[in-house]
Amino acid sequence: MAREDKVKHLIRMTQEGCLGLLREELGKDEGVRNVMLKGHFGSSGDTVLHYAARHGHLEILKYLVEELGTGVELINRDYKRPLHEAASLGHQECLRYLISQGARVDCLKKADWTPLMMACTRKNLGVIKDLIESGASLTLKNKDGWNGFHIACREGTPEIIQYLLEVSPGIWDVESKIKRTPLHTAAMHGRFEAAELLLERCGYKPDAKDSCGVTPFMDAVQNGHIEIARLLLERHRVSFSATDALGAQSLHRAAVTAQDEAVHFLVTELGVNVNESATDLKLTALHYAAKEGHAGTIETLLTLGADVHAKDVKGRSALHMACAGQHAKCIRVLLDAGLTEAADNSGMLARQLLKNPEALKLLEGITDTK
Repeated sequence: MAREDKVKHLIRMTQEGCLGLLREELGKDEGVRNVMLKGHFGSSGDTVLHYAARHGHLEILKYLVEELGTGVELINRDYKRPLHEAASLGHQECLRYLISQGARVDCLKKADWTPLMMACTRKNLGVIKDLIESGASLTLKNKDGWNGFHIACREGTPEIIQYLLEVSPGIWDVESKIKRTPLHTAAMHGRFEAAELLLERCGYKPDAKDSCGVTPFMDAVQNGHIEIARLLLERHRVSFSATDALGAQSLHRAAVTAQDEAVHFLVTELGVNVNESATDLKLTALHYAAKEGHAGTIETLLTLGADVHAKDVKGRSALHMACAGQHAKCIRVLLDAGLTEAADNSGMLARQLLKNPEALKLLEGITDTK
C-alpha cells in the first residue's frame, strides 16, 4: 500500500476508533507515524488529534498524547483546537481529558469563538459546566460581539440559560456589535421558553432597539413567531407601533418577509392600520409586499382592507413596485384588484413596464381581455 493510501487508511481508523489497529500500524512504519503525527489533512487542515476529539475517541486521544507525545494545542486552518471539537460535539470525557492535559479553555478559533461558545450551540449542559468550572470566561465575545449567553439564547435550552444566569447573574446585560440583545436573539429564532425566562429573570427595557432600530417584537413578528409576540405584549408591555431606523413598523417588516399570519395578527388582533405608511417615502405594507414579489401577502393585505390605489410621495402605487421587480403574479393580483387605470394616468408606470417586457406583456394580455 502506498504511503498516501496508508495514511488515509489510518485516518479512517482514527475516526472509527480502532485503537488496536492504529497502534499496530503506526508501530510498523516510523515514516508513516511521523506523517500522521505532524500532518494536517483535509480541506480544514485537521490533525489526527482533531479527528479523535471530534469523534469522541478518548482512548485514542490518550494514546496520541501520552504514548506518542502529541501536543493538545494543535490547530487546523481555522485555528480550531481539539478542545473546540470536543466542546462542539459534546464529548465530555474527551473535553475533560484535554483540559487535564493543559488545553487552554479560552483558546480562540477563527472569528474568535471559544470552546464555551461552541458548547453553547449544543444542549449538553455538562460540557458547559465543565468548561466554566475549569475557568472558561462567559464574557468573552466573538467577532460579532456575541458571547456564550447570546449563543445559548439562540439555541433556547432553558436549563442552560438558567445555569448561565446562576453563575453570572449580570450576563444578560450584553449587546452585540450591532446592539442586539439576547432577547432579540431568542425572539428572532422563536425560542419561546428562552424568551419567557429572559423576561422573568432579566431587566431588559421594553422596545430596546438594535442599530437598525429593530425591537425584539419586530424580530418575532417578521419571523412569524406570533406566540413570542404575544408574550412580549403581555409580559413586557412592548409597543406594536414602534418604528425602526427607517420609520417602518412591524406591519411593514412582516410584509417584507411575507409573514401573512403575522400581518393578520397585527391588523385584526392589535388594530394596526393596514394602510399605515412608513419612512419619508410614505410606503405602505402593500408597497413593500409588491416590491418583494409576495403575491400571497398582497392578497392578505387586500382582504384586510389595504388601499390598492395608495401612492407614495413619488406617486408610485404598489403596481409600480411589482412592475419594477417583474413580479408577474403580483401584477396580476393588483390588476385584478382594480389598478388598471394606473396604466393610463402614470407615465412612470409606463416607463417601468417598457423596461420589463415580461411585465408589459402580462399587462397587455390582461387589459385586452377586460
